[in-house]
Amino acid sequence: MQSTTEQRNLNSIDIDLKSTSEIVRIFHEEDKKAVAAVEAESDAIADAIDLCVAAFQSGGRLFYVGAGTSGRLGVLDASECPPTFSTPPEMVQGIIAGGDVALRRSVEGEEDKPERGAEAIREQQLTPQDILVGIASSGQTPYVIGALKEAHAIGATTIFLCCVPPPVHLKAWVTHFIAPIVGPEIITGSTRLKAGTATKLVLNMLTTAAMIKLGKVYNNLMVDVHASNTKLVARSIRIVQAVTGVDPAAAEAALAQANGQAKLAIVMLAKGLNPTDASTLLEKHSGFLRQVLD
Repeated sequence: MQSTTEQRNLNSIDIDLKSTSEIVRIFHEEDKKAVAAVEAESDAIADAIDLCVAAFQSGGRLFYVGAGTSGRLGVLDASECPPTFSTPPEMVQGIIAGGDVALRRSVEGEEDKPERGAEAIREQQLTPQDILVGIASSGQTPYVIGALKEAHAIGATTIFLCCVPPPVHLKAWVTHFIAPIVGPEIITGSTRLKAGTATKLVLNMLTTAAMIKLGKVYNNLMVDVHASNTKLVARSIRIVQAVTGVDPAAAEAALAQANGQAKLAIVMLAKGLNPTDASTLLEKHSGFLRQVLD
């Protein structure tokens, strides 16, 4: 049976005859379906987040694996975690079929090789404490399936993110499914569109919500931000101000003493502590700023 990601979309028939405004309207109509499909998977996403949190708390890592657009989105989400949450680079990692070169140039043939997916998992030395999220919009990508089978054999938790009904034959190797059914694409088979949108939404929630549960967000502020450029330094100053109420100069001075760590600067200012004692207090509360301040 043909995958829904390969079926023709009746809403975009004769799109090449449409005006630009009409094409944009079609995109809006279809993108709403992607958002609704992700919302329908809310319980599955929440359960997956809890699995990720448990893995991180036990010292495990999160790996994304995919090909083409799916692989690129996984690498993108993983690469954003260190600057946003000051996580070590190995904590969340993205694996794409064809390697890093496939991030810029299509290496389509690699996705058809399940043995390559399995090999990539062995190279990362997965353990039973780790989580592997396989991403395949069609639910059929051999590279991803090979990676899932290998991860399952190792004893790692396996999550499969697809945009079709969960394939029955994969249930032997997959711990948990997330399946936002987005329907046929505007351009037949082009899963960088609705399926890509749905995938990005899910990945946003997996890592961000997990980091919130790990204490890397206070209120709605990224208090563990890594101030690695001018923009992020300015953001860190605003974050320290927002929590402590001090003026910009005092926030900047505290950040300098805290080696750019906003969370540490906040504790120093709020509790009147030096960097060493503030760090000890944070460690006592496992890095949860709310527990320290409350």
